[in-house]
Amino acid sequence: EREATERCCPQRHSSRAGIRDPAFTDGKQTAAGFSAIRRKEVRANVKYHIIYRHRTEYPVAVMCKFFAVSRSGYYAFVHRLGRPEQDSALAAIIAQQRERSFRTYGYRRMWLWLKHQNIFCNPKTVLRIMKKYDLLSEIRRRRKWQQMGQQVHKYQNLLNRDFHADKPNSKWVTDISYIHTKQGVLYLSMIRDLYDNSIVAYKTGTEQTVNLVLDTIRLAMRQEKKRVAGELQLHSDQGAQYASQAYFELIQTYDITPSMSRCGNPYDNAMAENFFSILKTECIYRHKPATFSQANELIDRYIYFLSLIHI
Repeated sequence: EREATERCCPQRHSSRAGIRDPAFTDGKQTAAGFSAIRRKEVRANVKYHIIYRHRTEYPVAVMCKFFAVSRSGYYAFVHRLGRPEQDSALAAIIAQQRERSFRTYGYRRMWLWLKHQNIFCNPKTVLRIMKKYDLLSEIRRRRKWQQMGQQVHKYQNLLNRDFHADKPNSKWVTDISYIHTKQGVLYLSMIRDLYDNSIVAYKTGTEQTVNLVLDTIRLAMRQEKKRVAGELQLHSDQGAQYASQAYFELIQTYDITPSMSRCGNPYDNAMAENFFSILKTECIYRHKPATFSQANELIDRYIYFLSLIHI
């Protein structure tokens, strides 16, 4: 920086060098690598910092002219010195919540969380600050839909993409997903309540069997038995486990009304798909579990986190 600023006022240093300043030969003013083109590429704030640092050594007007910045812009910069940056306080709050949420919140969820904390601002302001301070979340990966096995029972699509529930335990959705580890594939079965999008129950296993689904339903009913609505609807895709005889008998035992997605329509069970997408993007893909135990621990921690904060 000093060399650059010395070059901008050669008359003060020509006697010291004893030769003509090469930086000003033929009027090109290369100034320690700062050619006319290069000086335009340097951000104004960087130039202001250089001018401010050497303000007692060289005339401000000369340095402003050399760096192609206005004197009014420089003095505005000086006026702002010592003041906290406008976004710094909000950025600090967002950064803290980002760590608490395992760095998973996008600007929409962050805006909702701020709103719950009585911190009101425009969502675009939150997005701008998260971009400015590198606080953005990761992009989700899309999951491919698959249908496996042969159907024994088929049910009507009673849910019909109506993902709103007026009371708890009246509409549940369920599905199975795959968690890839170096040890093999871990299968995760879960049930989600559409009233508040909470996870009612979940089970993991190393085999994708109907028992994994049945155990998940038993766990859900054991935990929510006293609070289950009079007419409980359980929606699933057309996977072989949900079309099996064992599944049919168990839901009859609990007096659960089954609902099933149409063939080739994964969006019919979008809320179940949505949970797995969030879980994998915000947890599994980022930590890449090597073993079943590591995967189970990550799943337990993340679902517990979701149970505390519903955003």
